[in-house]
Amino acid sequence: MAEQGENAPQRDDKDDHDLLTYSEAAVRLHEEIEALKQRVKDLGAAGGSEDLTKAQERLAILESARDRNSRQPINDDNFEKFFGYKGTARRNV
Repeated sequence: MAEQGENAPQRDDKDDHDLLTYSEAAVRLHEEIEALKQRVKDLGAAGGSEDLTKAQERLAILESARDRNSRQPINDDNFEKFFGYKGTARRNV
């Protein structure tokens, strides 16, 4: 199981469990990234190989996905861009 550090995302107990929510996606990405980092470290210690190259490429892709999919709170400033029409957020976070 992946290490749970200070910056590890947490599952939100209030999320709808029928959906792949932001918090669940963040947790799954974090776990996979941490496991893959360890695999890259282990493969690197064993010497360069095609498996190491593939693991490094996958790690870069997952880290990019994590950054792309990080939750951006909806507020009055970005409401229109997110929803496509003018309005105000019910709450600013």
